[in-house]
Amino acid sequence: TSRSRSRKRVSNVFFVLRCSHIRSRERERGRDRYGDWDRYERRSSRERDWEHRRRGRSASPAKSDKPPTEEPPVKKRKEALDPILTRTGGAYIPPAKLRMMQAQITDKSSLEYQRMSWEALKKSINGLINKVNVSNIGNIIQELLQENIVRGRGLLARSTLQAQAASPIFTHVYSSVVAIINSKFPQIGELILKRLILNFRKGYRRNDKQQCLTASKFVAHLINQNVAHEVLCLEMLTLLLERPTDDSVEVAISFLKECGLKLTEVSPRGINAIFERLRNVLHESEIDKRVQYMIEVMFAIRKDGFKDHPIIPEGLDLVEEEDQFTHMLPLEDEYNTEDIINVFKLDPNFLENEEKYKAIKRGDQSLSCLTVQSFSSLYLEQEKVTIFDQTEVNLVAFRRTIYLAIQSSLDFEECAHKLVKMDFPESQTKELCNMILDCCAQQRTYEKFFGLLAGRFCLLKKDYMESFEAIFQEQYETIHRLETNKLRNVARMFAHLLYTDSIPWSVLECVKMSEDTTTSSSRIFVKILFQELCAYMGLPKLNERLKDMTLQSFFEGLFPRDNPRNTRFAINFFTSIGLGGLTDELREHLKNAPKMIMTQNQDVESSDSSSSSSSDDDSSSDSSSDNDSSDSDSDSSSDSDSSSSSDSSSDFSLLTYTKLVQSFHPRKSFLKSAASSHPDLPPSNQQLMHRTEAPEGNTMH
Repeated sequence: TSRSRSRKRVSNVFFVLRCSHIRSRERERGRDRYGDWDRYERRSSRERDWEHRRRGRSASPAKSDKPPTEEPPVKKRKEALDPILTRTGGAYIPPAKLRMMQAQITDKSSLEYQRMSWEALKKSINGLINKVNVSNIGNIIQELLQENIVRGRGLLARSTLQAQAASPIFTHVYSSVVAIINSKFPQIGELILKRLILNFRKGYRRNDKQQCLTASKFVAHLINQNVAHEVLCLEMLTLLLERPTDDSVEVAISFLKECGLKLTEVSPRGINAIFERLRNVLHESEIDKRVQYMIEVMFAIRKDGFKDHPIIPEGLDLVEEEDQFTHMLPLEDEYNTEDIINVFKLDPNFLENEEKYKAIKRGDQSLSCLTVQSFSSLYLEQEKVTIFDQTEVNLVAFRRTIYLAIQSSLDFEECAHKLVKMDFPESQTKELCNMILDCCAQQRTYEKFFGLLAGRFCLLKKDYMESFEAIFQEQYETIHRLETNKLRNVARMFAHLLYTDSIPWSVLECVKMSEDTTTSSSRIFVKILFQELCAYMGLPKLNERLKDMTLQSFFEGLFPRDNPRNTRFAINFFTSIGLGGLTDELREHLKNAPKMIMTQNQDVESSDSSSSSSSDDDSSSDSSSDNDSSDSDSDSSSDSDSSSSSDSSSDFSLLTYTKLVQSFHPRKSFLKSAASSHPDLPPSNQQLMHRTEAPEGNTMH
C-alpha cells in the first residue's frame, strides 16, 4: 500500500510538470506568432476602435467588465409600404400569388386592382418582347394580341425600343413584330415610329453615334416593312450627309446598307442623289481613311445589288400588302411621344374599356377590323372634341408629301403610281393638281415629266380633268401674278394637255382677244400656248382643229367677229407671233363684211322700191282705160317719179357704203381702191368718199 501511494504521488508530480510544460510551450508559441503579447493587445484594441468608428459608434474600453449605464435608443421601424402601390411595383410577386391577390379584391375598378392588372400587363408584354425570335414570332404575336395592348401601348413601345437598343442584331425581328401590330393597330406603329424619330434626332444633336446607329437601323427596317415612308429615309440621309463627319458618314452608310435595296426599287432618283453625294464626300471631304474604305465598300455593295442585305429576311414577310399601313412622318416635325402612357394611371372607365377589347377579340380573332378611329375611341379620348384647324397645317403637310413624292420619282408612271397609292380624299383632288402645276412652274425650264404626269391623271379619273379645266381658267385670270419663266412653263404644260386631248379645247372659251380684255402677261401666255400647239400639231392640223364646227362657240372670244376693232386686233396679234395662217377666215370676214351689209341694205331698199313701183303701175293701168291722153300724162309722171326715187336711193346707198367703209377699213388705200372700184359714181360722190377717210391714228398696229 505504501508503494502504491508513493507511485501515485510521483505520477501526480509528473502530470503537473507535464501540464506546466505544455502551457509554457503554448505561451512561447503565442509570443513567436504575435511578437509581443502587449503589442497584440494594442492591435486588437485599435481594430475594435476602427470598427466602432465605421459603424458610427463610440469606442468602448478595451477591457471593461462594467455594464453600460444607458441603453442606446431603439430606432423606429419604417412603415411597411404596399408593394403594389409603389411606383415601380415593389418587390417581385410570383404570378400565382398575384392572381390570388387579384381574386381577393371584389371591386374590379378599384385602384389596387387596376394597379395589379397594370403590373401583370407590363411583365407580360416585356417578357413576350424579350423572348421573340424568327421561329416563335407567330406564337408570340398571338399571345401579345391576347393582352390589352391598347391600354399598354406605351409599355409595348418602350419595351420594343429598349429590346432593340440592347440587341440591334435582332432588329429585323422587332420590325416584323411592329409591322404586324401596325396592320392591326396603326396608331401603335405610329407611336413607335415617332419615338424612333425623336431618338434619332436626340442622338444626332448629342453626337451619340451608338444611339443614331440603333435608331436609324430600326427606321430602315420599318421602311422595308412599309411601316414608314421612304421619304423619311431620304430626309435622314440628307441630314447626315449635309455636313459630313466621320461619325455621320458611318451612320449614313450603315443606314443605307439596311434600306438601300428598298430605295433602289421605290426611289431610284433619290438613291442616285445620295450616292452622288457620297462620291463627292469621298473625293472632296477630309475624312478618315477608314470611312473612305467604308464608302468604297458601299459602292461595291450597290454594284452587287445588295445581295447580302435583302429587304425582308426569309420568314419575316408576314403582312399582306393590302393590310400594310404606311405612315408619312417627316423628320423635322414636332411629335408628342405620349410618355404619360408609360406609367400607371387610374382609368375611370376601366371595366368598360376592358369589355370593349374583349369584344374586339371575340368578334375578330385577327383584329383586322380595328381601325384607327375605333382605336382612338377606346382610350385616347373620354369625350369627343371637335377641332377646326385654321392653320392649314394639314395642307402644308399634304403639299410637302406630294412634292417629295414627285422629286423622288424616276419617271411619271412611277410618280403617278405613288400618288394614287397614297389614297388621298376626294377633297384634295384639286390641290393635287395645283401642286403638280406649281412643281412644273418652279422648274428652270419646262420638263415634259409634268405634262405627262398631269395627262395621266386626267385619263385616270374625270375629276382630275375637271380640276385642270378649272385651274386653266384661274391661271389665265391671274396670269399677271406669275414671273415670265413660270408663265412659260405653265403655258407649255397646258399646251401639252390640249395637244393630247387630256383636257377639252372648250377651256379656251375664257380667252377674249381684244385690246381692252388682255394684258401683256395674258398675250405672252396665249402666244406661248399657240406656238407650242403649232410645234406639236403643225399649222394645218391646228387650223383644222380651230375650224371644227362643234367648237366654234368656244372660239368666239379667241377669233372675235362682233367688232371690227377686235377682229383687227386678233389678226394683228396672230400675225405678229408667226401664226397668221390661223386668221384667213377673219381676214375674209373683215374684207367682206361691209359688202355683205351693203348688199343686205340694197336688198331691203330694192324690195321697198319694187313694192312702190307695183302700186304705181296698178294705178296707171286703171287710168289708161279711161282716157288715152291721161295715159301719156301718167307715163311721163311715173317716169319722173321713178327717176327721182332712183336718185334718192342712190344717194342713200352711197352714204351707207361710206359709213361702212369708214368703220371697217379706216386706211386710205382701201378707200381709194373702193372709190376706184366704182367708176360709175359721179366725181362729187368720189370726193365725198375721200373726205370721209378715217385718220391713220385709229388703226391698231
